[in-house]
Amino acid sequence: MALSFDQLFGGRLRFNVVNGSTKSLQEYGLHVEHDERYELSAEYWSIVKRLTAGEVFDHRGRFYDLKNAGASFRELKPVQEPHVPLWFGGSSAPGIEMAAQHVDVFLTWGEPPHLLKEKLEQVRARAAAHGRTLRIGLRLHLIVRDTEDEAWAAADRLLDVTSEATYARQLGDRAGEDGVGWQRQFRQHGGRVPARARELETHPNLWPGMSLFRPGPGTAVVGSTAQVIERLKEYQELGVDTFILSGNPLLEEAHRVAETVLPALGLRR
Repeated sequence: MALSFDQLFGGRLRFNVVNGSTKSLQEYGLHVEHDERYELSAEYWSIVKRLTAGEVFDHRGRFYDLKNAGASFRELKPVQEPHVPLWFGGSSAPGIEMAAQHVDVFLTWGEPPHLLKEKLEQVRARAAAHGRTLRIGLRLHLIVRDTEDEAWAAADRLLDVTSEATYARQLGDRAGEDGVGWQRQFRQHGGRVPARARELETHPNLWPGMSLFRPGPGTAVVGSTAQVIERLKEYQELGVDTFILSGNPLLEEAHRVAETVLPALGLRR
């Protein structure tokens, strides 16, 4: 299926690997602890890489035992070489090690630059130990307005329209979470819902408050167009070469970013 999609769309397919959590995987009958989860994932994706490179092979590992894998679709040839690219994010030592050995783009959630710098140094060091170099991607939300005050007012509105039940569900459901990325994000706000969004500003224009009411990445850059671009360039200086950006609500904010941020960066809609 992956090779079919890659051919259909001219080599544009990417795999974004989400390793889950011990708690969430148990819902699907998979009972593996944190470190073992990365061992399983590393073996699985090493197989996928070979399959999407067009190989036919046998494999005997700890979790998978395959005979003549890839033979049934050997006629399908890869568009991208050597394989469909893997994007992946992990903040624990096993997660970073998996990235260092197997993925093409290390994708991380937004954090204050000094924290992200430390993590990226670890990632690069482990990749270098395996003779590899990884691209770096950053997942952020943007709240961009004509002025900084208007941007923070928009962040305030997101808090104001969120129900107490949503806050309780988002924060309560993640209690005991063993994902290190989530733990790092949680420490940015400590589970506290502020009266005003800017009370949680962790770095100029950086707000972790989105994770109070939504799962997954929860850091936003909040500010004027010039301030948002300044923050993106600050991350770029750390080695980030790919940004995955979004806003809330999705469609309206996509148009706003296309009309403000992209032209200032010399990009077309």
